[in-house]
Amino acid sequence: MTDHHLTIDAGIATITFDNPPLNLMTTALMGVLEGHLDTIDADPTVRVLILTGSRKAFGAGSDVREFPDYAESGNVLHKKLIRENKVFRRIDHLPIPTIAAIHGLAFGGGLELASACDLIVVDEDARLALPEIKLGVFPGSGGSVRISRRIGEARAKEMMFLGEPIDAATALSWGLINRVVPSGKAMEVALDLARQLIARPKLALSVCKTAVDLAFDVSEDEAIARTLLMCDLVSSSAETREGVRAFFAKEAPDFSRVSSSLYRPS
Repeated sequence: MTDHHLTIDAGIATITFDNPPLNLMTTALMGVLEGHLDTIDADPTVRVLILTGSRKAFGAGSDVREFPDYAESGNVLHKKLIRENKVFRRIDHLPIPTIAAIHGLAFGGGLELASACDLIVVDEDARLALPEIKLGVFPGSGGSVRISRRIGEARAKEMMFLGEPIDAATALSWGLINRVVPSGKAMEVALDLARQLIARPKLALSVCKTAVDLAFDVSEDEAIARTLLMCDLVSSSAETREGVRAFFAKEAPDFSRVSSSLYRPS
């Protein structure tokens, strides 16, 4: 039974992949994810998104049983990769922080999906890999780009050329992930991070996310010029007024008391 479910509680949306036993990245899952993302986009109360997996894995990659359908040229694009890339890109460009909470395996498409998130929290006994080379293919859902940005050319090529799993400690030392936590604690730590993020100003958070992404997407001069405009927007916001008020009052700012919106670049 497949049940990739969405819950929303206190501003935190959680999508849990539940396709036993290893939460394969199927075409059916992409359809469900699109629907969940539509729900999140339409709900202004959602401040953070967490992605996680049930049972033994975050996501163990593509379903190889679907591969015969892709044998003819163009089939893999139209039946799998175009839609998969669209969904992963939506996650990457959400104007709210996103967190992947990984336990067990994050292989292939599962790791590509996690790399579309802003933060990645991993159980200490988890394993991460891009094993596509062993099937004669390569990561086609953005992982070759997003993971290279995270860990650099040499390490990305090692992961893709060899296709062998790396452990959580190695992933942390390479900069692929943000936190390694005791076994079974990834979701707990992800929730704690989400609660901390909810206490931050949401406009400034979404601007931070956009500004960091610009560093990889455009020239340095253009990125800096665009961040200046974002700074101007944030500086005149109710969030900044609350932050300054709290500073002089010598108290913690309460950004929930002011009205603010998310930054959505045009």
